[in-house]
Order: sequence, then C-alpha cells, then structure tokens
Amino acid sequence: MITETLETDFDLTEIINGEESMGPSPFDKHQDVVFNLADIIRRHVRSNKLGKVYLSPLDVIFEEGINRVQPDILFVRKENLSIVRGWVRGVPDMVCEIVSPWSYERDTLVKRDIYERYKVPEYWIVLPEFMSVQILTVENDKYKLHSVAAIEGFVTSKVIEGLQVNITEVFE
Repeated sequence: MITETLETDFDLTEIINGEESMGPSPFDKHQDVVFNLADIIRRHVRSNKLGKVYLSPLDVIFEEGINRVQPDILFVRKENLSIVRGWVRGVPDMVCEIVSPWSYERDTLVKRDIYERYKVPEYWIVLPEFMSVQILTVENDKYKLHSVAAIEGFVTSKVIEGLQVNITEVFE
C-alpha cells in the first residue's frame, strides 16, 4: 500500500512587508478575466515551450515571513523552473494582478513596490473596470511602462517572447 501525504490547505493569506493580509475571495468578473488572460498566455507559452503559467492561489515567497504573495497569474521561464518547489521560492519572470475595487491600492501601489523591490522582470496590471491592461518592465531597478491598451488594442510582453494579447479577448 502506497500512502501519499498532500498538504490540503487552501489559504488566501499573504504576507506583505511582514504583515499577514487576506482579502475577500474574488467575484465572478474577476475570475472570468483571470481565466481568459491565463488561457491566452498559457496557449502561447505551451505552443512555444517557453516555461509554465500558474494561477492563484500559489505562494510566491520572496522572503519567508516578510513577503509571500499570491499573484493572480504568474509565469516562470523554463530555464528558471528550479524556483518552483511546491511553491515559487524566488522571483518569477512575470506576475499579473487583476485589480478589484477593494484591491486597487494593494495591487497598484503596495504589491507593485514589492515586485519592483525584488526586480520581477514584468508586472501586468489589469483593470477590468476600465478594460485596461498595463505592462511594466524593470529598467534601471524601476518599473517603466512597456505596453498599454484600453477598451481595444493589443499589449505585448517583453518577457514572454512573441506574446501579443488582444485585450478584447481578455474582457469578453
């Protein structure tokens, strides 16, 4: 008989700058946007064998007990997959936050500062209320706007080679 032990906790708690924090579970619109965008990114990543795409809740541990976050979507290049050990223990290549009205300050200021501090190469901020996608990339240790579109148009990734996203598909 083979016995396997699995951790079954489903914990939405994050640790942000040393403080435990937990927001409410997301609404259906948030989930629709997460799945639409993750599907677009995942199909591109898989067909080009670029790495792996993950969805929340999956802990990204920058510093144990200091900063442990759960981005809505994240991408790790195949050459960096060694950081994925149960959870992500290190810096993913891309993180994405789908901003809810209650999470605006947390996602656009607090988490942005954390991602910038640890030099996450690319940070996507998705604002469903404005049908907007902003892609920030690190340049000289600071985030700079790389690509943006609102209502219609395309955004392009600097980190996920060849990825161009029609944002109308994200918000349908």
